[in-house]
Amino acid sequence: MYAVIRTGGKQYKVAPQDVLQIEKIEGDAGDAVRFSDVLMVGGEGEPRFGSPLISGAMVSAEVVEQDRGPKIIIFKKRRRQNYRRKRGHRQDLTTVRILEILADGHTPAQAETAAAAAPESGEAKPAKARRKKAEPAE
Repeated sequence: MYAVIRTGGKQYKVAPQDVLQIEKIEGDAGDAVRFSDVLMVGGEGEPRFGSPLISGAMVSAEVVEQDRGPKIIIFKKRRRQNYRRKRGHRQDLTTVRILEILADGHTPAQAETAAAAAPESGEAKPAKARRKKAEPAE
């Protein structure tokens, strides 16, 4: 069985036990995450396509590690103009292992306890409460 999921603005074809690097998501190594943006499920009979998503389908995964990609050098130059700019960039990446593909909205069996504690991908984090500044003593 395989699925096509959407995360970080990209689409990935995944199968159980696949290990892949995706754009950074929240979570420490060993945490369970769920991807609810499932675009297609196939492998058993006819493939199912969503329009755009398959309702009730979910892919459960485990965070293997948080890492950074290779350094990319951006160099701009205009000849005879004394114009040179050098910039670098390293993308934050998360390595995940796909545990199972749930096509019918079942709860994940392998990561059930850890998934309850971990937030779903795509959810917004709660805003931090601001502390009031101490007023100066007179």
